[in-house]
Amino acid sequence: MDFLLDNPETEKEYQRLLRQVKVRKNGEVSALMKRQGIEYKLNWGVSVVELRELAQELNPDHLLALKLWNKQWRETMILATLLDEPEKVTEEQMDFWTKSFENREVAEQASANLWVKTRYAFVKAIEWSRGKKHLVRFTGVHLMGRLAITQKEAIDEMFEPFFEELAVVGKDSRLNAVIYRAVLALGARSKLLNNQALELAKTFQLYEQEDTVKLGEMLFDELTAITFH
Repeated sequence: MDFLLDNPETEKEYQRLLRQVKVRKNGEVSALMKRQGIEYKLNWGVSVVELRELAQELNPDHLLALKLWNKQWRETMILATLLDEPEKVTEEQMDFWTKSFENREVAEQASANLWVKTRYAFVKAIEWSRGKKHLVRFTGVHLMGRLAITQKEAIDEMFEPFFEELAVVGKDSRLNAVIYRAVLALGARSKLLNNQALELAKTFQLYEQEDTVKLGEMLFDELTAITFH
């Protein structure tokens, strides 16, 4: 990780954001999330909508984002993904943050808000899908789906390598939901990718895992219903 010199303006904004988070705390939401298995070192229960509103009041700031991430509150980590500058994000930072994820919420927020906008997104989607840690693999697959949705100008060939990786992670039933969303997003891009997604769905139906077979059947039905003009 790069070490950046702090400055008074950033520190002032950082402290202001911490105060803004605290005054919006919601203990009931925090407790509900904990009961649902969404664990953080500290969770004030502030809604993502409110966090987005806070972020929209500020200009992107890489140093501020790093400071917020290092605080390790739920809210500061999500704000960090909203306020960082994608062009200043390094591979090292992406790996460091992703390997530290402790639940799906922060993984999804980082993937959708920040990782998808970086120059390393396609490479990391494949690399992380091969990761040893479950949440790293989850982030890789989630990122594939986000790229399929957001990168409108990207050519089909950039997405084709995803299918080989998805065929492997498809054996992990814990990833079924995120795989489902990613494959549908890929299959909706073009006729070519739809055909490849259909082949993947057929492959899933040949697996021993019952959940993966069902995933393949669901995907096949959904993908065949997509029409292209």
